[in-house]
Amino acid sequence: MLTHIHLDHAGAAGSLVERFPELEVYVHEVGAPHLADPSRLLKSAGQLYGERMEELWGEVLPVPERNLRPLSGEEELPDGVRVVYTPGHASHHVAYLAPNGAAYVGDVAGVRIPPSDFVLMPTPPPDIDLELWEESIARVAAERPGALGLTHFGAVDDAEAHLSRAQAALRDGVEEARMGDPARFVAALRERVGAQVGPDEAARYEQVAPADQLYLGLERYLSTR
Repeated sequence: MLTHIHLDHAGAAGSLVERFPELEVYVHEVGAPHLADPSRLLKSAGQLYGERMEELWGEVLPVPERNLRPLSGEEELPDGVRVVYTPGHASHHVAYLAPNGAAYVGDVAGVRIPPSDFVLMPTPPPDIDLELWEESIARVAAERPGALGLTHFGAVDDAEAHLSRAQAALRDGVEEARMGDPARFVAALRERVGAQVGPDEAARYEQVAPADQLYLGLERYLSTR
């Protein structure tokens, strides 16, 4: 069950299907064609990661169409898992609500590295949309999940408080990007992270959400508004 097709979430899908040929791959219908033919996805990622593509992602294999299960965003899947359409970080982003009350939210609820409760919102290009993202956070909050499953990283029990912090962090990032100066944005963001967590944790936040990439996504968003 993929929340979206960015390589840190879906890059191994084709390799898993190659190993387990009967594997079903659930993904939003907009993302499904890019798993069947990842060439455009890889070209886009290459603009961000350049020479590090092979080091970071290795071989990205296509997912055969017979294994794909495209979603529109409001389905109920086996075992009572419900799908919620949650665009904003990506136009094809979904979350999964489990019967036990947990919500598996991909990137819609941001990055958090326990034990810190600091939330950083990943805003890389190409299709960040602030309004849709805020609506998606509110949509997840309306389900009153008992816990959140964050891809980056782990289980969060204080779901309501975390989602509130995610909303605030998203707005902070946009306001910093409005300065229109990438160097100032990167410096301000790193200062904000450093004020909340120790140097080792700050380095981990930077690894999963590089400040320069966060600016590029927000700059693209602001330029279209």
